[in-house]
Formats: sequence, structure tokens, C-alpha cells
Amino acid sequence: MRIKREIALARALALLERSNQRSIIAIIGKPGAGKSTFSKYLSENLPTGLVAFVPMDGYHLSNKVLNDLGRSNRKGAPDTFDVDGYVALLRRIKNSPDESIYFPIFDRAIEESIAAEGVVKPEVKLVITEGNYLLHNDGGWQGVAPLVDESWCLDLPDALRMSRLINRHIAFGRTPEEAQAWAHGSDENNAQIIGASASRADFTIEVD
Repeated sequence: MRIKREIALARALALLERSNQRSIIAIIGKPGAGKSTFSKYLSENLPTGLVAFVPMDGYHLSNKVLNDLGRSNRKGAPDTFDVDGYVALLRRIKNSPDESIYFPIFDRAIEESIAAEGVVKPEVKLVITEGNYLLHNDGGWQGVAPLVDESWCLDLPDALRMSRLINRHIAFGRTPEEAQAWAHGSDENNAQIIGASASRADFTIEVD
């Protein structure tokens, strides 16, 4: 089902208010689709203190590990994340609501994750997690779906998405040529994988 972002916000509010039970929403989207921007929109319109945002990107394997594995040129692919660690985090978030649960945050400026940079506090009733492969059905990612209450896929026209993606790469230090090559190479390969799982989402969000 395709819905506008205002309807998505209303659904988030409904999950937040339905009971004392903690809920998890998974947001997926191709690189450059606006997952962070959409999360910001939600954060500005949901009650402060009751909502936590948990990006999947904190579970990037380190640059050293990727280099040792020979996967540096595919950073961002499904097998360049600690998927078991991420699934274990979601399980703790779901099953241990009375604990403060810390998680790593990916810093684009240094292209590395910082341990225990984020926290889900006991008072949090709605957790929004976002990332590329939350509906991927291989390599351990299939462990995500049973732990979330709803899954949302962001839909943005590819031309606009690619333009935003290239500009983002440039903003974080790549040359225009490097940004073009990465966006049309590694990023696009990953986008095809994400697109293949998009139909599993409960809702598709039409992004303006």
C-alpha cells in the first residue's frame, strides 16, 4: 500500500499510543532515498523522549576489517555489516524494555562507527530503525523482520535520488568523478538488492 508521509506519521503516533508495549518500525530505502531526512521529519513531529532512532549503519564493519576481508570496494553491501550484532540489538530492544540499551553510530566524517554513541532508554515506547537491508532475506538479514511491528519503504524517483547521493558523496570529501563512480557502481549494485526486497514492506512511503 502506498501512503503519504503524513499518514505514516499518524501510524507512528498510533503505535506509540496503543499501549505500554514498545514498538519497532523499520524504514528501508535505496542509497540517497532520504532515510535520514524522513527520520528527522518524524523526530520533529513525535513526542520528545518517547521515540528513539537506531540506524543500521552503526553496524558497518570497520575499514580495517573490510580491508582484511577484501571487501573495501564494496562497502555498504549486505556482507559488509555485522548483521548478527544488529539483530541481537533489535532483540534486546524488543525484549528488554526496562534496560538502557546502547548502540554504535556511524560517523560519515570518519567513515567509521563509534561504539555506544546512541542509547534506547527505558521510557522509549517507539523505536524507529532505518537502513538498506532490513527486508533482505539472505545472509542473516532475515532475522530482522520478525522483530519489527511494521516495515516502511521510501520511494523517491531514481534521478532525484542519484543526484542527492552524488552531492552527499562530494560533501563528505569525494571528488565529483569519484562520487559519480561510487554512486553508479557500488551504490547502484546495493540499490538493486534493496529494490528486490521492497515488495515485502507493509507500506511504501511517497517522498516529496
